[in-house]
Amino acid sequence: MSATFYVAAAIALVATFMVVTRASAVHALLYLIISLLAVAIIFYQLGAPFVAALEVIIYAAAIMVVFIFVMMMLNLGPGSVEQERAWLTPAIWIGPGVLAVILAAELVYAVATSASVEAGFGLVTPKQVGQRLFGVYFIGLELASLLLLAGLVGALHLARPPRAADAKGTI
Repeated sequence: MSATFYVAAAIALVATFMVVTRASAVHALLYLIISLLAVAIIFYQLGAPFVAALEVIIYAAAIMVVFIFVMMMLNLGPGSVEQERAWLTPAIWIGPGVLAVILAAELVYAVATSASVEAGFGLVTPKQVGQRLFGVYFIGLELASLLLLAGLVGALHLARPPRAADAKGTI
């Protein structure tokens, strides 16, 4: 394995630890995106550039959209906006920024040196991904989508304001 692999793995571990330990959801999301980008570089190093691109497009981009959707759905109001603005200082961006710059430099280095596949695996083509995703793993894919839907419905139910009838104790 090359040094690029180990640096990306270390960044993925540090960023994932930061996701778990952050109190603010926005800060945790920033580190989650860094972790997903590091995993994409690991996939690229293992000879799966298509899977690396899917990692960035589907996970890093889609998670941002889902997070924004949930924040809009919760509609926390102006008080939470002011609280988040107070938390979101320029110093907060130092950690994710440094990790992102290291990952960007690592990616440029890996692409410029045309790092070959070192793990002994062949390239993963889009056709192979589609065959696996909608073949053998179809049930798992559908169960994951149902789990995500259940999470969104649960978040909506928990975040809705109480109705007048619920406040009185009658349903």
